[in-house]
Amino acid sequence: MWRALVAASAAPTRALLCRRAASLAVSPAAGPADEPVETRVAGLSPGQPVTLRAVTAGDRGCLFQSCAHYRANSRGQLHLGTDPSHGGDYTGVEPMGLFWSLAPAGMERPYQRLVPRSTGDPMKVEVLVHQGHSPPGTIPGPVVAKAEVERRFMAPGVRRIRLKEGVVRGSLFLPPGDGPFPGVIDMYGDEGGLVEFRSSLLASRGFAALSLPYFDFEDLPKVMKELKLEYFEEAARFLQRHPKVKGPGIGVIGTGKGAELALSMITFLPEVVAAVSISGCSSNTVAELHYGKMTLPGLRFDMNKVSVSDTGVFDIFEALDDPTNPANSPCTIPIEKAEGHFLLVVGEDDRMWKSSLYAELAIRRLRQHGKENFELLSYPGAGHRIDPPPTPFCHVAMDRVLGVPVLGGGESKAHAHAQEHSWGKIQEFLRLHLG
Repeated sequence: MWRALVAASAAPTRALLCRRAASLAVSPAAGPADEPVETRVAGLSPGQPVTLRAVTAGDRGCLFQSCAHYRANSRGQLHLGTDPSHGGDYTGVEPMGLFWSLAPAGMERPYQRLVPRSTGDPMKVEVLVHQGHSPPGTIPGPVVAKAEVERRFMAPGVRRIRLKEGVVRGSLFLPPGDGPFPGVIDMYGDEGGLVEFRSSLLASRGFAALSLPYFDFEDLPKVMKELKLEYFEEAARFLQRHPKVKGPGIGVIGTGKGAELALSMITFLPEVVAAVSISGCSSNTVAELHYGKMTLPGLRFDMNKVSVSDTGVFDIFEALDDPTNPANSPCTIPIEKAEGHFLLVVGEDDRMWKSSLYAELAIRRLRQHGKENFELLSYPGAGHRIDPPPTPFCHVAMDRVLGVPVLGGGESKAHAHAQEHSWGKIQEFLRLHLG
């Protein structure tokens, strides 16, 4: 009799011991930051609810996290490439949703961007599987499986060369091998400083990429009062003449103010034959642009047209002078003079400024002069800063110069999809026109 009682009480224990523990596989465990990963969970109970979380730390120690709710299939498995999220920070089938939805944790200062400052070190992301469905911002259930992923911004063999060539500053990224490679100058917006991660990713894809700051870096001017196109001309000539660069022409890619400068470079500099403008303006803005005896004045921001929400978020969408006003025509970049090709990339929900309108104005001007040397990528639901995937979406971001949160616009899923699609198209465009 006692043997039967012992056997009966031991049965649940044996069943627990025989049940396979949950496992999480994220592959590749270490790979390029702009490539998708495959995430699978096994060893769950059929229909078991779980929360998947991603956690990482930014360069300055800020903790970023994301979460999504899933249910195991009839085999106790999950595949983020085919199974939908039912809640959390995103819904639907989103293989990279845990990465592009990363946001500052609740105890951190809001509105921070997760942008790498050091391209040589991989970004380490911990992915965890928790029991049950835990809403964002709450304490999750017990961890049943976890894995660590490394997202690399430089492929093995890519070289980074800090540049001090005449007056030009920046970082040159060269792919492995003898080359020659198509050459691209890469610029960001009016936050200033040196932003390298897009250049390092371009080099990882076979481009010789020069990350070019134009103020607030080393001995460059601290503020953007005026700009001389000769600085950008010297950078273009340096890259064009580099022994690792294919030539005869080079490309330029820019975001925001950098996009506007890309338009000016392809307009006035014969070295530049392809320009990618991401969320740019078709007129010169803020700082005067000088080139020899020529001066393009800048459209101004009217701070009286800036609105501030109850939560202290600044909306500057209406603040820039109207480029269609005849009084502002001297600010227009005469892009019809360019012999090269344009790729205009815009988010239709950009709230930083009216980039969709500015792209329309650029296209209208080109067509008025009989030119069709452009492509337009216009993305519904995307905001201002369209970066390589899967850069986390940031609806509102702290402006580094102003020190206040500024509305960038966009919806997370649409913006993420725009980043993924445009990144491939940008590389296709540059290869087509740079050889």
